Amino acid sequence: MTTRFKLPVVPAAFFGIVLGLAGLAFAWRAAHQVWNAPALVGEALMALAGIVWALLLLLFILKWMFALEHALGEANHLVQCCFIGLAGVATMLIALGALPYSKTAAQILFGIGAAFTLAFALWRTGLLWRGERDHSATTPVLYLPTVAGGFVMATGASALGYPDWGQLAFGGALFSWLAIESVLLHRLYTVTTLAKALRPTLGIQLAPPTVGAVAYLTVNGGHPDLIAHVLVGYGLLQALLLLRLLPWIMEQPFAVSYWGFSFGVTALAIAPIRMVGQGDTGAIALLAPYLFVGANLAIAVIALGTLRLIAQRRLLGQAAAAPSRPEVAAGGA
Repeated sequence: MTTRFKLPVVPAAFFGIVLGLAGLAFAWRAAHQVWNAPALVGEALMALAGIVWALLLLLFILKWMFALEHALGEANHLVQCCFIGLAGVATMLIALGALPYSKTAAQILFGIGAAFTLAFALWRTGLLWRGERDHSATTPVLYLPTVAGGFVMATGASALGYPDWGQLAFGGALFSWLAIESVLLHRLYTVTTLAKALRPTLGIQLAPPTVGAVAYLTVNGGHPDLIAHVLVGYGLLQALLLLRLLPWIMEQPFAVSYWGFSFGVTALAIAPIRMVGQGDTGAIALLAPYLFVGANLAIAVIALGTLRLIAQRRLLGQAAAAPSRPEVAAGGA
């Protein structure tokens, strides 16, 4: 009698874990450059992000090979579909993590990640433009294909020595963010309240201004000018709004979907540290250490919650069913 190995079907939303770990690693790298924080911490976090990315990418590919029905169900899901774009975003972040060690490897990984990100963004956005979308499925996950992908593409292209391409990617992400945010806020203000399972996706709302600030500092040579301050300021406002809503959001028990907070939280730490490194003073210099500590605490809490789910064998939760109803949690909530 033989026992057949059952492939774990992991949602694409799990790539958000890579974004959080890599984001914190970049925050520590920035802290090392500006405040002489231990370099080992950032490199260890980046190595961990790389391991998680490699495992998730393997499972993502195997899902499309051996669990095609589930993969197609996820791609057609009104909410979960947008998380597929994180596979490319995570790959670009790992490319940036590898840059200090091998520019060739970084270029290859970045090229693959950028190509996937652009292709998926065009495919998904083309579907959205056709209309007839259920308003209840409109959540901040809409930012992921074009906004998150574009800002990370801008950061990576500039870091690899192509700032002109980075500026083009930044423009695409910036105006996509402004357009989508108007749609999203209209939905939040006027349509029925978000289902509990979808509330953690509001954490993604923090990412556009903060990840945009990091991208802007990369494409403009690091100058902490008015635009950089404006982006960080809007990010701070989003962070305060999320803190105000946190008790309401946490009516949804902890799930992997809470990693949606992680990329924005870490970017809110990275941008001010880099601005301080370029001589910025005043409010930014005052806030930077507190934002760095806050990012570490936030990721620690989310990581501990995830480890608890693993220990309880509840990591995948309801995600394996790949339902089509938007009120079902994204990312295994």
